[in-house]
Amino acid sequence: MSSYRQILYHLIFRTKNGTKALVQEHSRELYAYLMGIIKNKNCFLYRINGMEDHIHILCDLHPTIALADYVRDIKTSSSIWLKQSGKSPDFIGWADGYAALTYAWKDKEMIVNYIKNQQEHHKFESFNDELRRLLKEHGIEIDEKFFP
Repeated sequence: MSSYRQILYHLIFRTKNGTKALVQEHSRELYAYLMGIIKNKNCFLYRINGMEDHIHILCDLHPTIALADYVRDIKTSSSIWLKQSGKSPDFIGWADGYAALTYAWKDKEMIVNYIKNQQEHHKFESFNDELRRLLKEHGIEIDEKFFP
């Protein structure tokens, strides 16, 4: 019998100190680079988008990969690329930690649209408020020391 899986993760991580260091006019290049990392891990990217201080990724996770290793590899590789490319000169790194929220397949389009509309969404809600809300919706206890 074959193995079957469908593991959707909404990954969210921010820049170190929450600085607005990601230059939006170069976001397509960053997202293409991230897509390559994800594809090389035998995972599938459904949607990626972000703002100057954070990124949202909706992807699946291959069962042979540990979540912590996956996120570490994405953050490490993209951090090196961002620093070497010079596309975001104020970028000093990603903050420690991340949010990884799971969703049912039936919620995929809702999350894709949520991520797609980040620029519009953040006209009304700060990143910290957004993250607090998402963590609360998922029943995750919030540790305020991680909110600058």
